[in-house]
Amino acid sequence: MITHIQGKLVEKNPTDVVIECNGVGYILNISLHTYSQIPHNELLKLYTHLQVKEDSHTLYGFSSLVEREVFRLLISVSGIGASIARTMLSSLTPKQVIEGIASNDVALIQSIKGIGAKTAQRVIIDLKDKVLKIYDLDEVSVSKGNTNKDEALSALEVLGFVRKQAERVVEKIIISEPEASVETIIKQALKNL
Repeated sequence: MITHIQGKLVEKNPTDVVIECNGVGYILNISLHTYSQIPHNELLKLYTHLQVKEDSHTLYGFSSLVEREVFRLLISVSGIGASIARTMLSSLTPKQVIEGIASNDVALIQSIKGIGAKTAQRVIIDLKDKVLKIYDLDEVSVSKGNTNKDEALSALEVLGFVRKQAERVVEKIIISEPEASVETIIKQALKNL
């Protein structure tokens, strides 16, 4: 299996890149998350997953090993193919996917285009134990952080802010201050919205 490709970045699009390695150009399908992580310099290294089907061999590229691991976990779930897994990693960061699964956040997983309630529940049921074990997460800490986030988002929605905008701002606040209280999150979000 091809584990990574390193070479000259020839073409960069939001859905794929072409990397030239020893005179051969490889097209790699990527998520928007990986697209945003790709530097503008010519030399590029992406971790890969090779999907072999009867009629095609498809390479998927990832900016980090964590993103590739999350992708592989997602495609192991019945009903989740490579394109839906890539859509998930385009809509959410790998960290958000991990936390959503670990905290039983069906609404977050279901918010992704192409995923219904049953599929979202299946993703959580199939992957929760693996995610908690692999990433050594404590269920209580994950749900505690999410509770503060959810309460802050609800309050911001009541105040008339668009949920998507509020989520971006709140996510940045939580990343910089993981232990922030609901009040702190709301106050800082109001300054940034």
